[in-house]
Amino acid sequence: MTLVFVTGGARSGKSRFAENRAAQTGGPVTYVATAQAFDDEMRDRIGRHRADRPGDWETVEEPLHPADAVRSAPPGAVLLDCLSLWVSNLMLADWPDEAVLRAADDLLLACAARRAPAVLVTNEVGFGIVPDNALARRYRDLLGWVNQRAAAASDEAWLLVSGRPLRL
Repeated sequence: MTLVFVTGGARSGKSRFAENRAAQTGGPVTYVATAQAFDDEMRDRIGRHRADRPGDWETVEEPLHPADAVRSAPPGAVLLDCLSLWVSNLMLADWPDEAVLRAADDLLLACAARRAPAVLVTNEVGFGIVPDNALARRYRDLLGWVNQRAAAASDEAWLLVSGRPLRL
C-alpha cells in the first residue's frame, strides 16, 4: 500500500496532481469527494471537478464519514479530495476537536488497510497570518493537526506551489 499526501494553497494544482498520481496506478480509481454544495458557486465547482475526471472513475460523495467510503471502495486506488473540506464539514456538524482527530486516525487506518494506493488531498492553511477570530483559528489548528497526522502516515508527501510539486 502507498499513501500519498498532497497539500498546497488554493489553486496550486493539488487536485490535478493527485488525479494524475492516482491514474498512474493503471487500475480503477474511486474518487471520494467530501465537498458539499451549499450555494450555486460550489455546485458549479463540483460540476467542473466531475467533468474533469475520467469517465470510468467511480465517485462517492461522503462529506462526514470518508473512512467508511474508503473501506467499502472496490479494489483499486482511492483518491480523497479533500481533507480540508471534510474538517470544515465536521466542524459545521459540531464535532469536538478530539472526535475529528479520532476520525482522522480512523481514515488513515482505512487507507492503510487497502492494497492499492490512496491519495489524500488537503489545503495548507498555516502559511498566512494568524486569523482574527476564534472559529478561523480553531479551523486552522484542527486542519493543521489532521494534516500532520496524514503526512506522518504517508509514504509520499507533496507540496504544490504555483502548479509545481515539491516532494517533502
